[in-house]
Amino acid sequence: MKAMKLTMVVMMVMLCAMGTTAIAATTTPNTDNTTENTNDSANDNPQRLRMGSTSLKGHILDATSGEHIPYVTVTIKGTTIGTVADATGHFTMRNLPDGEFTIVAEYLGYKSVEHTIAAGHEKNLDVSITLEEQPMAMDDVVVSATRNETNKKNTATVVNVTSSKIFENTASTNLAESIKFQPGLRVENTCGNCGAVQLRINGLEGQYSQILLDSSPIFSSLAGVYGLEQLPVAMIERVEVIRGGGSALFGSNAIGGVVNIITKEPLRNSLSLSHTTNLMHGNTAEFNTSINGSFVSDDHRAGVYVFGMVKDRDPFDYNEDGFTDVLKMESETVGFRGYYKTSAYSKLTAEYHHISEYRRGGDNIEMPPHMAEIAEDVKHKIDGGSLRFSYFSPDTRHTFDVYTSAQTISRNSYYGTGKDPNAYGRTQDLTWVAGAQYSYMMHKCLFMPAQFTLGAEYSYNDLDDHSIGFDRSILQTVRTAGMFIQNEWQSDKVNFVIGGRFDKHSMMDNIIFSPRANLRYSPIEDIGLRVSYSSGYRAPQAFDEDLHIDAVNNQSSIIELDPNLKPEYSHSFSASADLYHNFGRLQANLLVEGFYTILDDVFALAKTGENEAGYIIQTRYNAAGAKVKGLTGELKLGIPHVFDLQMGYTFQRSRYDEPEEWSESVEPQRRMFRTPDHYAYFTATADITHNFKASLFGNYTGRMLVPHSAGYIEADCNELTPHFWDMGLRLAYNIQLTGAINLEVFGGIKNIFDSFQDDIDCGPFRDSVYVYGPMMPRTYFLGVNFKM
Repeated sequence: MKAMKLTMVVMMVMLCAMGTTAIAATTTPNTDNTTENTNDSANDNPQRLRMGSTSLKGHILDATSGEHIPYVTVTIKGTTIGTVADATGHFTMRNLPDGEFTIVAEYLGYKSVEHTIAAGHEKNLDVSITLEEQPMAMDDVVVSATRNETNKKNTATVVNVTSSKIFENTASTNLAESIKFQPGLRVENTCGNCGAVQLRINGLEGQYSQILLDSSPIFSSLAGVYGLEQLPVAMIERVEVIRGGGSALFGSNAIGGVVNIITKEPLRNSLSLSHTTNLMHGNTAEFNTSINGSFVSDDHRAGVYVFGMVKDRDPFDYNEDGFTDVLKMESETVGFRGYYKTSAYSKLTAEYHHISEYRRGGDNIEMPPHMAEIAEDVKHKIDGGSLRFSYFSPDTRHTFDVYTSAQTISRNSYYGTGKDPNAYGRTQDLTWVAGAQYSYMMHKCLFMPAQFTLGAEYSYNDLDDHSIGFDRSILQTVRTAGMFIQNEWQSDKVNFVIGGRFDKHSMMDNIIFSPRANLRYSPIEDIGLRVSYSSGYRAPQAFDEDLHIDAVNNQSSIIELDPNLKPEYSHSFSASADLYHNFGRLQANLLVEGFYTILDDVFALAKTGENEAGYIIQTRYNAAGAKVKGLTGELKLGIPHVFDLQMGYTFQRSRYDEPEEWSESVEPQRRMFRTPDHYAYFTATADITHNFKASLFGNYTGRMLVPHSAGYIEADCNELTPHFWDMGLRLAYNIQLTGAINLEVFGGIKNIFDSFQDDIDCGPFRDSVYVYGPMMPRTYFLGVNFKM
């Protein structure tokens, strides 16, 4: 069955290739043996704005070695016109705009370069572009800081980026494995039976973070239960993260921060096939196979990126008690992202993804779930997509975007204990978002140039969750209408942003206003000083953990909302210093940031008894408040073609204003659960030879307080966990088969010290949520990656 599904993915890639070949056949042949932007019919097409007959030929060189750099992206700034250099580092663009225009050359691992060119009719130009290697991503273009494309170094907001380089060097196959290599972020397992994971930003739980897909909030509460593991890195170009309140731009739930997942866009014709085999104790195996293809027409007006991935993992019982500690998982993902440039100044982009996933944990894995003492058996079918139209005015001062996106989730589940025949459930979830955004660049607004942004967004989520055995139904429809407005004053030395968002949330009586203010000051080019204030809110609604049923003491535990639950609000303050310096060839970047977040009417959970069916009830209620404060540091060092090192450390304190009680038999605590005061990460990569590369990576987690419910143990208690390191090593060798075909063979080990939790509960009376530490035991991996 899996082979059939992967075959379907391969056939889809081949069909796209055939379609692209057909498109290419209608364009002018490339007699110069270069990639070109051919617009021979431009004068007959009324959509071609201010196009001329200028031709531009060029080549791109490495500043250090003097060698040509292949596959560099070259675009005309402020338009949709662009091309990609060929395998020899040469490019040609024809029928370019008359007058003055700016070309931009960009390539991963190099500093982007801009060249301004003055052109006229019938003018043939040649250009030589030199790129300086930059092992650290300092000049990334990001969209999450202001909802507009901005250079990361010059934004008034600190934006961290996880790129495909991190995905590769850490041997990551999904988002959950890769996103933890950023300061202030932790990914943790929250259930020993089904492996539900959550992302914590600055210590706050997953429900405090807003997850976006291509800047659209289609990650619903249900999608948040398992969503981080369901997104393969094969579909992701980069991940942008903003720590601190983000409701001023992105609406509800953006209290801890914002995670914006940017999917891959086709740049040039390419194909890749990758397979990784992971082996744990006792030859327990996990297989990941992916195939991806990028197909672009010769004139670069149309392109599509197609991806597919199949994953199969065996269950693993670490303490040999007959119950899984790593769940069984089978998943298939397929999708695409494509574009069509309707003119030199407008573009239509579409994205679609389908995910089918099955996961099973507990005992008697091969039996029906109601034949097990504990079983969490979940089947997902997810279909999502988006459509966006973008327009740029010829003078580059006006931009307009209109977009819509939707995602449906169908879930069949069994969350049960004691061979309960009635613990089956079904869930249907629909999320739909539509919006529009307008930006205007002003030459001067009061005292300096500025960019004004205005937008509106409407989101709809309909959730129908029904559990037969628990006689519980969650019928929740959430509608949010929002309008955001901001102005950003911009100069080389100063960026100042002030703005806010008005939201009308269907589960809140009043309109919510979420303001923000951000300031960047650079006394010199290599120093960036920032201060910011932002606010956020969470509505009194069902969240991801409410849609997951825990197993405790051979009983099921469910969450209910206090009928008097009020909204939760936050106020986030931060100050940072961002320093850049080159010590000869050694490039360095140091970021130090302090943060302070005030939570009012903070949500908390407490055991409140059992229902008539004997299920444990936990109630979400409003605690008095909480404070989260700390300091984050991040250091990046690198020498081109030699090594690069990236590390981050966070010290924080997360405390309730008053002691909170989760169980009557446990002393109330001010300390927030599952929030260590210290945690860190690092990644280090060395080019041992031209073709041989080694990567070392790891995460450190300090001691933290974790609740432990009675069952396997005699009484409820709070456990102070040990600290642990989760380290890995990857070795890779690249074989150049031809000038354009590469075969990479790689292998290594994850969780080198086998820091897997050693006090997991045993047997049917286990507490399934008493889990901490690395999500996988020591794991050896071996794989191949074929690219052309």
